[in-house]
Amino acid sequence: MNKKPSFLQIWGAPLATVGGTLLLALWSPETGRHIWALERENLLSLLQFIPPIFVLIGLFDAWVPREQVVAHLGEHSGLRGTALALALGSLAAGPLYAAFPVATLMLQKGAGRFPVFVFVGAWSTLKLPMVLFEVQSLGMSFALTRYALSLGGVLAIALILERLSRRISPPLSENSLLPPPSSR
Repeated sequence: MNKKPSFLQIWGAPLATVGGTLLLALWSPETGRHIWALERENLLSLLQFIPPIFVLIGLFDAWVPREQVVAHLGEHSGLRGTALALALGSLAAGPLYAAFPVATLMLQKGAGRFPVFVFVGAWSTLKLPMVLFEVQSLGMSFALTRYALSLGGVLAIALILERLSRRISPPLSENSLLPPPSSR
């Protein structure tokens, strides 16, 4: 049975942040103004990315059947699923926090844990535009070395996380933290 989160569970951290900033502004007005400016800038940045991400997630949920996700990114997708997760993460655009709603939907649609961990890792460190920038700015040798080491790290961390998550949580289809996928 899913318990509805309380008001404090939802709003506790934002309210504590605002309260702390108010106290700091009273103590040091200049620092308070600087923090408010940073918070405003961060909020505006967040609001630029979140709506398009949720539109894309909604389209993914509506247009991609669960069977396709299971077939290509499921628990038994093997090397092909890993390569697809790497490609999806490497070609993605936007900040890292945008990867988590996408990863959640992938899990809901039946993707395996390992491909999802690879996807998030690739999104965070293996983006193609970053590699192209490194090639241009730091040279091919540096860029390829950094990419190879990061790829190895992403795969190793994904494997460790997948094994640890199997020990501490039930199979995802039985996990009550994730709502059931849509019937589409």
